[in-house]
Amino acid sequence: MTDIAAAGAFSLGDRTVNRLGYGAMQLAGPGIFGPPKDRAAAVAVLRDAIASGVNHIDTSDYYGPHLTNQLIREALHPYPEDLVIVTKIGGARGDDASWLPAMAPADLVRAVHDNLRNLGVDVLDAVNLRLMGRVHEPSEGSLEEPFTTLVELQRQGLVRHLGVSNVTSAQVAQARGIAEIVCVQNHYNLVHRTDDALIDELANLGIAYVPFFPLGGFTPLQSSVLSDVAGELGATADAGGARLVASPRPQHLADPRHLVGRSPP
Repeated sequence: MTDIAAAGAFSLGDRTVNRLGYGAMQLAGPGIFGPPKDRAAAVAVLRDAIASGVNHIDTSDYYGPHLTNQLIREALHPYPEDLVIVTKIGGARGDDASWLPAMAPADLVRAVHDNLRNLGVDVLDAVNLRLMGRVHEPSEGSLEEPFTTLVELQRQGLVRHLGVSNVTSAQVAQARGIAEIVCVQNHYNLVHRTDDALIDELANLGIAYVPFFPLGGFTPLQSSVLSDVAGELGATADAGGARLVASPRPQHLADPRHLVGRSPP
């Protein structure tokens, strides 16, 4: 079994987490919509992740929707004391499985309460405001109104730590001008490296950078070089890719979707 702790650790707010975590997105059905084909297998994947040393799970209540958080609760509640569950708000799912922005104050308040209910907790460890931008790429624009709504939910005691996702450097600066953030989650992997300068900026600020799609997302990375490097590491191509993404900078908190076992189809 993989020893996740061997990759090192980094601070996420007032918590310390292992740099390799688990992204729960693929636990739902095809297209991240509806129930998994094998619910027992999904539960087993989550328990295997924890047994391997994962203490940082990335999720959202719009995965499924609702089902992924319900699976996490079924598999792991009551949660280990060292487990940090980071969720995100700002999106919703249509009846046709489409991905929709949901950034109005009422949408964000509802999303936080949905996460609380389905995860079975009184306070969320960390919540990222996920800007839709160009779906997987950020676009400039003010985040003041939605982020201020999230800050108010933190003041109410419903959220411990704040983060932002799919954002530019200017949006990070704007968020930091409103409240403290502990993490940024953006698209980054071995072939998509447009955030290199932002990662260095965040390192100087002590803010964790959590790449999404570190293994290519819906289109997994395919590379003979990656396979060769993974072989030298004694790992699968997926695990080798995750280690290479995480290795350059200590504030990287990679969350590969298939790091521990295989998510059910």
